[in-house]
Amino acid sequence: MKQISIFFLIFILNFTNVYGDDDLNFIKWKNQFKKKALSNNISEETINLTMSNVKYLPKVIEYDRYQPEFYEDTKTYISKRTSKQKLNNGINFYLNNKIIIDNVENEFSVEKELLLALMGIETNFGKYVGKMDILSSLATLSFDKRRSEFFTKELILLLQLIDTNKINYKTLYGSWAGAFGFFQFMPSTITNYAIDHNKDNYIDLKNNEDAYPSAANYLKKMGWKREEPCFYKIELKNNVPNKLLNVSAKKIHSKKKLKSFKKYINNYSNLNFLDENLSVAIITPDRDIIPDAETLNPAYIVFDNYEIILKWNRSLRFALAVCTLKDKIKNEI
Repeated sequence: MKQISIFFLIFILNFTNVYGDDDLNFIKWKNQFKKKALSNNISEETINLTMSNVKYLPKVIEYDRYQPEFYEDTKTYISKRTSKQKLNNGINFYLNNKIIIDNVENEFSVEKELLLALMGIETNFGKYVGKMDILSSLATLSFDKRRSEFFTKELILLLQLIDTNKINYKTLYGSWAGAFGFFQFMPSTITNYAIDHNKDNYIDLKNNEDAYPSAANYLKKMGWKREEPCFYKIELKNNVPNKLLNVSAKKIHSKKKLKSFKKYINNYSNLNFLDENLSVAIITPDRDIIPDAETLNPAYIVFDNYEIILKWNRSLRFALAVCTLKDKIKNEI
């Protein structure tokens, strides 16, 4: 009996060495999640098929805790994502896919330059769509407590898409955060905006025939206004009240008519071509994030279209980079 107990103890010690606390707790979480999935009308067959090989991915937690949107200064962030090489890649991609991109622009009334910019920054025009197992990524983030509620909903939606045969679970490799395809759609975005545009009864976001119309449909339904501005860089005077400055992408506040900010902008004359009654806000993206950043520099006035990009990705720098690359591409095609 004593010998059996010793062997049992050795087994337990070996088991816990192979499986850490996170892994053991993750196994428990999977059992609980299955109940939640069943309660959301996902078939047991789909749950077993998709979740049986799902693993806890510690690397995903590392990526979640360190994102360049929150650490790189604006100049560095934008320059990396709107380089000459990126621009050249975009022009070449457009020339090779001109017919479908032009058709999508005409159908959805969303500029091709914007779609190209988004695809360029998200996946370098489809070259880097991500290699992470999306099911495991979402499960890891759902298990993690920081944003568990959000990622649990995303995982449930993904399983529902699989359960209704709208997407093929075998193709689900993408970003560490669970985004998928050429434009990095989350499951909620796929559910609400993705289109089977080529009518093959399957939404393939790694195929331009579905990916481009889906991205254009998303932007159109979010309220993108064709040929209207996104942002302009400004030089602020020291007398600008702090309450007028936006330092977070969560919600843009203190929106006013452009002429209301005239007394706070040194280079206001550069904006004379704009309608002074346009609704704008001021952002200072480096403040409160970048160590030792200047309080009022860099600064930008942003318009309604800028906020549409924020709905795509809640990052002040991301939206600035997208609109910058959009303008660069427009000047070349």
